[in-house]
Amino acid sequence: MNIRGKIALVGMVLAMGLSGCKVTYSLSGASIAPEVQTVTINYFQNNATLVLPSLSTTLTESLQDRFVSQTRLTVVRENGDMNFEGEITNCTSTPSSISGEEYAIQNRLSVTVRVRFTNAFQPEYNFDKSFTAYQDYPSEQLLQSVESSLIPEIVDQLVEDIFNAAVSNW
Repeated sequence: MNIRGKIALVGMVLAMGLSGCKVTYSLSGASIAPEVQTVTINYFQNNATLVLPSLSTTLTESLQDRFVSQTRLTVVRENGDMNFEGEITNCTSTPSSISGEEYAIQNRLSVTVRVRFTNAFQPEYNFDKSFTAYQDYPSEQLLQSVESSLIPEIVDQLVEDIFNAAVSNW
């Protein structure tokens, strides 16, 4: 057999082997079974003591946007093949760095979200767990004056962690 024949044979074997795969991979690192077509992302209610007005909406919409932009899934209002629900369970602003004179130099805004994820076709990937992200800010600034810049950064990290936990199973 000549070199072209060997290359053709190897190509056919690879094509046949790969056609039996059940998981698809994307450049985002997501591995989603082909039968999964839809995702439902319910509103994440803020049940924390400290309520930042835009946090719930920003988190919910950012998670939806991530699935729309980085997967082939369609977002549906209910009964998705993948389903996310949960709540913001903790939101705190605490000193994170203290000076030698025991004054706060920096504060930390921390947000914890409890997420219940179900996958109708791959229940072994279901989870119920919490994710936490934070950002520091100078203590001489009021939280109200920096929350509009901190929330998107915190939400980006939370969405990254939630997305990876749900669809990066390798």
